Amino acid sequence: MQENLTVPTEKPRNGLAGLKHWRYDLRSGLAVAMISIPFSMGIAITSGAPAICGITSAIIAGFILPLLGGSYVTISGPAAGLAPALFAGMVTLGAIRLGGGTSKSELLTVGYPLVLVAIAIAGILQVILAKLKVARLSAIFPAAAIQGMLAAIGLMIIAKQIPLFMGVKFEAHEFWAILGEVPRHVESMNQQVFDLGIGCLAVLFVLSALPGRMLKILPPPVWVFVAGTFVGTLILKLDKQYLINVPGSLLHGVVFPRFGEVFAHATLWIPLAYLVVTLVLIDGTESLATIAAADKIDPYRRRSDPDRTLLAMGVSNVASSMLGGLTIIPGMVKTTANVLGGGRTQWANFYNACFLLTFLLLGRDLIDMVPLTVLAAILVFIGYNLCKPALWRRVAQVGIEQFVVFTTTLLVTLTTDLLMGIAAGIVLELLLNLWLVGLWHSLRNGSQSAKPNLASRFLSLFRNPVSEREFDGGTYHLYLDGPLVCFNLFHVIRELGQLPDDTRAVHLHLSSRVPLVDHTTGESLRYFLEEFRGQDQGPTLVIEGWDHMRPLSKHETSTRIALASLEEMGAPQATD
Repeated sequence: MQENLTVPTEKPRNGLAGLKHWRYDLRSGLAVAMISIPFSMGIAITSGAPAICGITSAIIAGFILPLLGGSYVTISGPAAGLAPALFAGMVTLGAIRLGGGTSKSELLTVGYPLVLVAIAIAGILQVILAKLKVARLSAIFPAAAIQGMLAAIGLMIIAKQIPLFMGVKFEAHEFWAILGEVPRHVESMNQQVFDLGIGCLAVLFVLSALPGRMLKILPPPVWVFVAGTFVGTLILKLDKQYLINVPGSLLHGVVFPRFGEVFAHATLWIPLAYLVVTLVLIDGTESLATIAAADKIDPYRRRSDPDRTLLAMGVSNVASSMLGGLTIIPGMVKTTANVLGGGRTQWANFYNACFLLTFLLLGRDLIDMVPLTVLAAILVFIGYNLCKPALWRRVAQVGIEQFVVFTTTLLVTLTTDLLMGIAAGIVLELLLNLWLVGLWHSLRNGSQSAKPNLASRFLSLFRNPVSEREFDGGTYHLYLDGPLVCFNLFHVIRELGQLPDDTRAVHLHLSSRVPLVDHTTGESLRYFLEEFRGQDQGPTLVIEGWDHMRPLSKHETSTRIALASLEEMGAPQATD
């Protein structure tokens, strides 16, 4: 829970009015640019694109976001979470165009301009979705499934760095296949490259465990990037094949989307559409989760506009793809550095882009000195933070059923792809909720025959749970009837996000016909509780009827079911 901070009376605004804060945003923009350089290049390489494309993406985002707004302190750039999807898309589309018997590098070369088409289409869809104001629909995805997907992404990012750590080329590009190919290359790996990569990774973990504000403004990856480049180039004198290679002419290195090629070959349409859906889903979900987290650390307690943010991401993605850039998404590491560095408005993005552009134009020789294994160490560090053991423990503490959803999503994602993984998590959560609602009806009515049929229970999970609303004397009453689960949660979120201006208290009334409150709903209610407490003269949130809901574990946001005791359903007892 956040501490109550003293919030300044004047809150900085975006747009032209925000330019008066240029000193703060300029200083922060420089610090963020130092983080963006290694992050952007590493993400581009993991995505299967040239390293320079990552910096290009961050520059484009920086020039567009201040004009469109949506959020206040978030810093956007290429997305680590989408790197596996982009890489898989390049390989798949490249294989369709070239057929079998081609190398991975050839597949990436041919597939990249086709993936740019998918990024452009995804950006257009994001703009349309933003105009329809459906950004909050991302709430329908179960929290455990999203966490499982992100953990799988972390593991995939780590696996894709293994060839760079070893200094050899792998033909495999899928998670399990990469792991299976490792033993074949152990004897032929470059020991200097491996030692440098492992050393950088060890330093990253040591520095991240140390206290200090400077390590937050300029996080450990920046220090490791500089030191690793110095050691690899000037001390170990690594061969050029182990370093980044930037084209002599920037224009020569720009790749453009090939719309004509996509439209001319119908065999590309279905896999490209599949990739577009994946990009829209993950980009939108991760973007909205990041701005929600960023709002919590904004010292001015400003609230981001999810639909406006989605619009900005869509426009940025279209522009980025047209110039050979990657998908764009807000990044929490850079956003945190921006806040700690004193950034106040979206103009920090602009100054970040200006510094990056200057570096790109004047420091190309320095980019050529960066060892690939150093970037690999940074990406492994990022991947680890997405799938670290503490995350697994937290999910298990929420409840065994959420851990099953989490691990199922993770394993299906690693075995197939991101879209199939999140679909598996959603289906499993749906089946779990159907079973719990049916069990509640059975125990409440005393017989299996008394419960509604499967179709009725299924529809109840998607039906608007808000039965009545009332505003009286500054108190907003919201009466809820039926299951409160992730699949109908956006109705409640919409109500809580559109309260009258003079609201002093919000009362959520859970009727006796609310059989179930799932974990995702519990997370959202906790978010609004913290959100209201953090606002100046914000309303209080009271949940009436919460005492008749029994948790499935001791975690505060665990799934809750309206039963007298857990023994009635034969469920696992509450765990620590």
